[in-house]
Amino acid sequence: MNKFELIVVVINAGYSEIAMNAARDEGARGGTIVHARGTGTKAMEEKYGIIITPEKEMIMILVDEKSRDKILAAVYKACGLATDGQGIAFSLPVTDVVGLKLYSDNEEAK
Repeated sequence: MNKFELIVVVINAGYSEIAMNAARDEGARGGTIVHARGTGTKAMEEKYGIIITPEKEMIMILVDEKSRDKILAAVYKACGLATDGQGIAFSLPVTDVVGLKLYSDNEEAK
């Protein structure tokens, strides 16, 4: 039985394809992009040395637990805070999934 994680990426608008390409290169099969609006304070901008752009995209990628770390690292390298995408990424455990069949499930059934 596979265990899953939900990777969430919050990124400046217009950079979601860069993040998804990096995730796909490490095994992600797809994701869902939601348009969002971020908020922040002047203190956050000064502390982290970034300009907070309000127009954001949030990407949700459901991945096998074993793939989580390499996908997170790839996404952050491609569009983390030190890039124009100024993205952050984190993962959340997923307890149940329905309607999803992974390649490894098909291989185990053989």
